[in-house]
Amino acid sequence: MRDGYEEKEILLVMDVRNCKKCGKLFNYVAGPGICPACLEKSEEDFQKVKEYIEQHPGVTVATTAEECEVEVGQIRQWLREERLTFSSTEGSDLVCEKCGAPILSGRFCDKCKLEVSRGLSDAIKKPDAPQPVKKSEPGGNKMRFLGGR
Repeated sequence: MRDGYEEKEILLVMDVRNCKKCGKLFNYVAGPGICPACLEKSEEDFQKVKEYIEQHPGVTVATTAEECEVEVGQIRQWLREERLTFSSTEGSDLVCEKCGAPILSGRFCDKCKLEVSRGLSDAIKKPDAPQPVKKSEPGGNKMRFLGGR
């Protein structure tokens, strides 16, 4: 006991993981499985790529990766996440995952997004209106008990 208060043991639960990029241990909270230092570096790379694309319309993924010293796969991931958009479909090098049409960013073209959206709204139908309760006529449908009146 200290100062009239009872000391209690506090149990801290930590989720310690290895960073997927550098391999260092870090306390994982949420998000991608990378340490804060690698996350900060990734965000700096993203800003560099974004500025490069804005300053060079019509540039390709490969050229951007080479000029910004960022992996092509990382740029494609940002495109799929819709964090980046190229000015032309030739530059983005992406295709719709459903129909194969060229797209600027994301996973699906506008036509396929609309189809998926309609499919979801059709799957989540509103329940039919409840049927009105029919009143029974006198002497009609009544509950009867054996041995009763």
